[in-house]
Amino acid sequence: MNTLLFRRGWLAAGFLCLVGMLVITGCKGKTESEEAVTKPETVELSYAVFFPDTHIQCKTAQAWADEINKRTDGRVKITIYAGGSLRPAPQTYEGVVDGICDIGMSCFAYTRGRFPLLEGLDLPLGYPDGLTATRIATAMAQKYQPEELADTHCLYIHAHGPGILASKKPVRTLEDMAGMKVRGTGLSAKVVEALGATPVAMSQGETYEALQKNVVQATFCPIETLKGWKQGEVIECVTDTSTIGYTTAMYVVMNKAKWDALPADVRKVFSEVSAEWVDKHGQAWDQADEEGREFVKSLNREMIDLSEEQKQLWRDRVKPILDEYIEQTEAKGLPGKAFLADIQERLAQ
Repeated sequence: MNTLLFRRGWLAAGFLCLVGMLVITGCKGKTESEEAVTKPETVELSYAVFFPDTHIQCKTAQAWADEINKRTDGRVKITIYAGGSLRPAPQTYEGVVDGICDIGMSCFAYTRGRFPLLEGLDLPLGYPDGLTATRIATAMAQKYQPEELADTHCLYIHAHGPGILASKKPVRTLEDMAGMKVRGTGLSAKVVEALGATPVAMSQGETYEALQKNVVQATFCPIETLKGWKQGEVIECVTDTSTIGYTTAMYVVMNKAKWDALPADVRKVFSEVSAEWVDKHGQAWDQADEEGREFVKSLNREMIDLSEEQKQLWRDRVKPILDEYIEQTEAKGLPGKAFLADIQERLAQ
C-alpha cells in the first residue's frame, strides 16, 4: 500500500514538473514572438555624397540621416560615403538607379543632357542667395514632376548661392571682360562667352594655381569657394554679378525599389524630414557664402558693385542663353518656356 502511494506521488510530481516546463517554454516562445513584433528589422541604407566629410553640405546631409534614425526609433540606419568614395559625382544618379547606392547627392550639371528640363534651374536668372535657390529648385521639381527623375524617388533639391566674378583686376563694365580668360565650366562657360570673355574649363582644385600663374585672370564661382578653396588669396577683386547669378542645383534621390519597400510610416518620416532639410541646406549655403565674403574682406580685396546701367547690359548679354534653353526644351516636347517663366516669377516675388 505504501509502495503504491509512493508511486502515485512520484507520478504526480513528475506530471507537475512537465507541465511547468511546458508553461515556461510556452512563455519563452511568446516573448520571442512579441519581441519580433515590437523590434522590426533595421533598414540599412547607403548614401553617396560627393562633398568631403568636412564640407558643411556633407555635415548637413549627416544631420538629415541622424534625424531620420532618431524619428524612426533606430529602425533606419543611413551610412554616408563622402568624397565620392562610393560613387563618383557624375555617376551618382545612375548609381542610385542601379542600386549601387541607395541614396545619392550630386549635381544635375554633372551629366549634361540627362536632365534637360531641370537644367533650367542653373540658368543665370539672378538668384540672390542659396536659400532662395534651394526653395525654388525643390518647388519646381515637385510642381513639374519631370519624367527625367521618374526612375528614382526625389527627396529634395538644394542649390548654392549666386555665382560671382572673382578677378585679378577690377571688372566694373562689360568692356573690362573683353579678352579676359575666365575659369568656367558647363553653364558658367556659356555665361563667360556671352559676356565677351574666353572660358577655360578646369576643376576647382586646379583654379588656385591657374590664377596664381595667370593662366586665367578670373573665375566664376559662388563666393564660398574663395575661402573653401583659398582662391581669395590669389585674386584682387570681387564683382557682385548676382544680377545674372546662376546656381548649381543638387539632387538628393533614393532608389525607387528601396523607397517602395519602406513601410508607410517610415516613408512619412523621410518626407517630413526632407521637407525640413530644404531650408537647412539653403541656410548652410548662405552661411558658407557669408564666411567666404568675410574671408575676402579680411584680405582687403576690393568689392565691386555694378551700376544699374551695367546690370541691365549684363542681363541683356545672357538672355540668348535663356532663349536657347527654351528652344531646346520645347523641341523635345518639354515645358521649358513655362518652367523658366515660373522660376522668374518666383524670383520676382
